Amino acid sequence: MSPPAKAEACVACHGPNGNSTDPQYPILAGQSWRYIYIQLKDFNEGRRKDPLMSAMAAGLTRDDMIELGNWFAAQKQAPNGFKADAAKVAAGSKKTDEVLCPMCHLGGFSGQNEIPRVAGQHYAYIVKQLNDFKARIRTNDAGSMTSVAGTLSSQDIDNLAHYIANLN
Repeated sequence: MSPPAKAEACVACHGPNGNSTDPQYPILAGQSWRYIYIQLKDFNEGRRKDPLMSAMAAGLTRDDMIELGNWFAAQKQAPNGFKADAAKVAAGSKKTDEVLCPMCHLGGFSGQNEIPRVAGQHYAYIVKQLNDFKARIRTNDAGSMTSVAGTLSSQDIDNLAHYIANLN
């Protein structure tokens, strides 16, 4: 399946086939099409804000967003290359059970529907998103992540990011 025409702009940051090598940009390969669609729609309609992504999504139609979501969902996620600290991975794993992360993100953090796959995502991106939810900078989550992230310490976030980034 060849990439949609609109994907050309996406791969500049998110990498060929959605496998970003820059940790500030999320890996989109293997993400659910519905999650990608909803995030693009939220950027387009101002429910989620980022100077670059809000501008990129502004010109997308509903069909464009669905096409991009389906294309990225069909791509295979590559390993992120992150070297996790074993003690932090163990602490992060324990914390996921404590705050019930698998209830929404599922076992293995594979995600479902509008709940993202976060397994193998970039460490730095995970930390930023958890901090943004905690600080209520990011609020397009119906309150689920903001309430969970609000209970996390900086060490918890670091440990969770080590654990989740380590999953492949």
